[in-house]
Amino acid sequence: MRQEPEFFGEAELDLVYIAKKLSEALPLEEALTAAGIDYAVELDTYSGGLIFRSERTGAFFYVLPEIVEAAKDVLRGLRLKPHEM
Repeated sequence: MRQEPEFFGEAELDLVYIAKKLSEALPLEEALTAAGIDYAVELDTYSGGLIFRSERTGAFFYVLPEIVEAAKDVLRGLRLKPHEM
């Protein structure tokens, strides 16, 4: 279920995915919620483009370290590639 960052207190959260489009973010939110996974979403910028690099805005999905693998399984189920650090 989507939570505000304050819900996680002082815990470090791991980035599992950067949704570049709303059409990626919405199904991912639904799938994480259906799986019972608590997550936080934050809008932030990332660099995109091969030839013409630019700053773009995306939805960054974060989860607690102990449930990273479960969240990655949900991503793979949606045919999305989890963020690798």
